Amino acid sequence: MFTELNVFKLANAMATHAGTRQALVSQNIANADTPGYHAKDIKPFSEVFDDDSQQGDMRASRHNHLNGSSGQGMDWTVSESGAGNDPNDNSVSIESEILKGVEVKRQHDKALAIYKSSMNVLRASLGRG
Repeated sequence: MFTELNVFKLANAMATHAGTRQALVSQNIANADTPGYHAKDIKPFSEVFDDDSQQGDMRASRHNHLNGSSGQGMDWTVSESGAGNDPNDNSVSIESEILKGVEVKRQHDKALAIYKSSMNVLRASLGRG
């Protein structure tokens, strides 16, 4: 009946995005004193999801359904910041990286909340809630 539920895919994509972005934030903080290092980041999940949903392509609900795309090709391109402000050409700002880390934690918590809520709805619909 329901082999794939999109809400679980969305929660998974959001949690994966948060993990990827957190890894980049950690890498930036670790290289805060490295000469010539430029801070790396990916687009926030809301922008990536909006870009993906506004493409206007037909979406496949199953992998073998028509010739539509599966929606898994979200653009998580890593981008680097421009030239650094430090004398050693480093563009990492510890303060902004800490704020990004907080944003990423909230995103991950939101993904877990979506997953837990969806599981509760699913359990209740099965009579096991």
